[in-house]
Amino acid sequence: MSVDAYGPNSQTLTFLDTEDDMLGADTQGSEFDFTDFTLPSQTQSQTQASQIETGQTQSQVNEIPVQNGIDGNVTTITQGVGELQFEEEEEEEQFYMKDLPKYACSYCGIHDPACVVHCNTTKKWFCNGRGNTSGSHIINHLVRAKAKEVTLHKDGPLGETVLECYNCGCRNVFLLGFIPAKADSVVVLLCRQPCATLSNLKDMNWDPSQWQPLIQDRQFLPWLVKVPSDQDQLRARQISAQQINKLEELWKDNPEAKLEDLEKPGVDEEPQQVLLRYDDAYQYQSIFGPLVKLEADYDKKLKESQTQDNIVVRWDVGLNKKRIAYFNLPKANDEMKLMHGDELRLRYMGELHKHWSGVGHVIKIPDNHSDEIAIELKSNAGVPTDCTHNFVVDFVWKSTSFDRMQSALKTFAVDETSVWGYIYHKLLGHEVEDVVIKCQLPKRFSAPNLPELNHSQVYAVKTVLQRPLSLIQGPPGTGKTVTSATVVYHLAKQNNGQILVCAPSNIAVDQLTEKIHKTGLKVVRLCAKSREAIESPVAFLALHNQIRNMDSLPELQKLQQLKDETGELSVTDEKRYRSLKKQCERELLQNADVICCTCVGAGDPRLAKMQFRSVLIDESTQATEPECMIPVVLGCRQLILVGDHCQLGPVVMCKKAARAGLSQSLFERLVVLGIRPIRLQVQYRMHPALSAFPSNIFYEGSLQNGVAPGDRLRSSLDIPWPQPDKPMFFYTSSGQEEISSSGTSYLNRTETASVEKIATRFLRSGVKPEQIGIITPYEGQRAYIVQYMQYSGSLNKKLYIEIEVASVDAFQGREKDFIILSCVRSNEHQGIGFLNDPRRLNVALTRAKYGIIIVGNPKVLSKQPLWNHLLTYYKEQKCLVEGPLNNMKESLIQFSKPRKLVNSTNPGGRFMSNTMFDAREVLIPGSIYDRSVGYREPVVRTHDQLGFIGPERAYTGPAINMPVPVNMFISPMPQFHPTQQPMQMPANARGRGGTRGRGGRTKPPRYSQNTQQSQGSQLMNSQSQASQDISQPFSQGPLTQGGLSMSQPFQMSQPGLSGLSQPELSQDSFLADDFKSQADGMLSQDSTYQGDRMFYASQLSQGPFN
Repeated sequence: MSVDAYGPNSQTLTFLDTEDDMLGADTQGSEFDFTDFTLPSQTQSQTQASQIETGQTQSQVNEIPVQNGIDGNVTTITQGVGELQFEEEEEEEQFYMKDLPKYACSYCGIHDPACVVHCNTTKKWFCNGRGNTSGSHIINHLVRAKAKEVTLHKDGPLGETVLECYNCGCRNVFLLGFIPAKADSVVVLLCRQPCATLSNLKDMNWDPSQWQPLIQDRQFLPWLVKVPSDQDQLRARQISAQQINKLEELWKDNPEAKLEDLEKPGVDEEPQQVLLRYDDAYQYQSIFGPLVKLEADYDKKLKESQTQDNIVVRWDVGLNKKRIAYFNLPKANDEMKLMHGDELRLRYMGELHKHWSGVGHVIKIPDNHSDEIAIELKSNAGVPTDCTHNFVVDFVWKSTSFDRMQSALKTFAVDETSVWGYIYHKLLGHEVEDVVIKCQLPKRFSAPNLPELNHSQVYAVKTVLQRPLSLIQGPPGTGKTVTSATVVYHLAKQNNGQILVCAPSNIAVDQLTEKIHKTGLKVVRLCAKSREAIESPVAFLALHNQIRNMDSLPELQKLQQLKDETGELSVTDEKRYRSLKKQCERELLQNADVICCTCVGAGDPRLAKMQFRSVLIDESTQATEPECMIPVVLGCRQLILVGDHCQLGPVVMCKKAARAGLSQSLFERLVVLGIRPIRLQVQYRMHPALSAFPSNIFYEGSLQNGVAPGDRLRSSLDIPWPQPDKPMFFYTSSGQEEISSSGTSYLNRTETASVEKIATRFLRSGVKPEQIGIITPYEGQRAYIVQYMQYSGSLNKKLYIEIEVASVDAFQGREKDFIILSCVRSNEHQGIGFLNDPRRLNVALTRAKYGIIIVGNPKVLSKQPLWNHLLTYYKEQKCLVEGPLNNMKESLIQFSKPRKLVNSTNPGGRFMSNTMFDAREVLIPGSIYDRSVGYREPVVRTHDQLGFIGPERAYTGPAINMPVPVNMFISPMPQFHPTQQPMQMPANARGRGGTRGRGGRTKPPRYSQNTQQSQGSQLMNSQSQASQDISQPFSQGPLTQGGLSMSQPFQMSQPGLSGLSQPELSQDSFLADDFKSQADGMLSQDSTYQGDRMFYASQLSQGPFN
């Protein structure tokens, strides 16, 4: 095998011929084939010597006399091999560096001039081969380095060419494509927008419909840059996608770094993983603190690298007399999500005015109307309003949110009073006895001026009021916000102090604030100072606006009026103004029943001295753990987390921190620990045909419909639904995906054209533009659809502007009448990216009320198991179609049989492996789970679903409806704990730990299990039974609100509700008869560990229904 890739003087490596009877040392056998084995030669000066040595060695090996027997052959060959002289590794590296030309690929070393491309930004060369990755090396590099301009090699077939648009000179290779001209062998390079769509192209003998991108399937077209042969790629250095990522990270700090530098100690160390359980709050802080810092550093680096110059500014004056600057950011970064309230610094660098710098808050971000950004300046002093050019924009990074997270972690570890002992132990994953809060339950659970509650909402409110720690799972459209507002209303009426209501996003806080205000409670909405100028539906409840409307202090009103008119106050007036304002703020906050703010807002200094006994966090599955801890450490004694771990989780920008587990919410970890969420079960959003698939796949078929099909039909609609009673279809599109202009996203022009036609059809049928939502997971496609509809749509441009086009993330928590989902991905090698995420699919499918149309390539999508299920479902419903919109036919495409969706790492999480904590802890040697050494009782007695379950805890599991094979457990011996009364919270647990000193570790209280046996069956102590004293026999008191008595013996083998989770029942309209409410009561407490309920339907042990 020749090794040309390593320079002209590479020598070939020869092996001995195998003799048939040499069975003992057949390293040449087929199973030992080393197809890509190479041996680089020494440098020029040593070549001859090495050849002489190798020659001698080989002659010696070949002259080995054949001895009788295999052993003899083995011995002599090993002697011969011992005399072979192999090169040291350092020399190989030196050779590699010295002998390769400068234009060799920086990843793999291929240096054929026709195959390599020069990156103009990083000044490195890369080849057009894929190697072991899904895209070519040059495209991989351009995407990761955020570079866009390249030059071909001078000795290549096209010479030293900078790739640029023939018409406008644009050099962004992700925008460039070609049109074959009419004259043979001539192509013209044009950018996708706007040059390839210009109408005058036809006059020049070019057909714009023939335009194709230069990069297809993440590789330059082979006629432009040759693809290295398979043989060359095998001989080149093998580099994995993971190594490429690490190398690119290294190049950001040290552009000269080599692949070998990755091996150095300390390079790219991974942070410690989050755990499922923590010994104490110090360990908790020591793991989450570094992850928060990683995210903060990444965020800071990202923001500070965003400085852009040559900005053109348009000036205006706001209603509050403050200056507003409007401008476009030409090089918008997809990772950089600008939000209202972010701070930007604007600097003037021209010569028409002295240099000036001013900071302002973002009050407008790019939308369908325009891509302009607007900032309101903090101060009007010296603003160069007569200048429009030569401005620079910097992002001002603020550490506030990260500082508050770190502060909360520290408070949790150090301050005994920050959170009640029971919640402290529960959050750390310790086993403590369940506690019931003694409270007066209301006679009527619905709150004034809010909709009447259904049975599962009533059950949720009733249970939450009696528990110190509760999780409410609200699937899409199940009235999560109404339930949360009702819980807050009843908590306030119990007069146990003020309630703090939080959510990770301002939109979620505003929605909940609005609902709570309707109940008649006194609500204050606490905003960040940077967001005070931003309009919101609950602005009148915001603290700063309530102060303006206070009549009790006329002096403050006068000063406020003066400040508004002049913009500035004198020093003494300003001082007086601030002290009066502070006094009013304190008064308003102390008199409020409920204070609403974001999770980070809970760290506001104005709340620092206040204590909140009850804390409710809405959308808690979208917040990271440290973010949730900010409101929790304000003296929490009753914590309610509301969310849905089957929808999108927290956004973590730093991949390292995300991999370590920062992207897992507190809600998810508690679910895995066995605290079962109370699931709301009646959905009021979707047409029943639209809710069937999400219900069966994501919610074990437990969602019922609170709306009938007739409530969700539009009779005048001119949309050719393949099945008139099912307003949905999957529209087959086979156009190829392309990389978007940013290089970090995708678009699909064929799908965009289909989306425009469907949207136009809706508009022509009388659907208002604001009732239509277009969802696409890719920013590149979002921008392209907006542009395409406005310029190529057949109706008025203004209509298309009103249609919201956004990412899945932007649509979470919202709804539209009609949804068009554009999947974008369509390729040979790349897979489907983050369409893979089941949570993303769940959110996308559950936004529509009246109808949904999915546009995508079924061939590519069906390779992924979950999409295979979806496509099979659409095909079974006869809703998978192809052809022109006005003459659609059922698609004949065949799919492989869908595989059962199961998550092997955590059976309770089903197939949603990225939603749930995986049990990596079990693998850590020496941990309490390590089975290699004999079993030892852990310090904290934990429920370990993967290993030994001692007889004394055979059924303290968190689930009464967990499928259990018959006779799995032996009847346990009764246990006695003479020193401890059942169901009494030990003193050391209440006060947060008698044995716990500062920095010491607590042993959480162990508690007794009163085990009762009846006819050889064992009763289970369920967490859903918080309202019932464990020391009572199970036959007393109802198990759920349905009044189901457990006086019957609990038969493991009884099928019970065998058919309940089947789609027929789950998809019925909501009927509140007795049997069903009992069954739903049971089902609403969905177990984490119950696995696939539909699969186990025949053996579900839900208890007797006699």
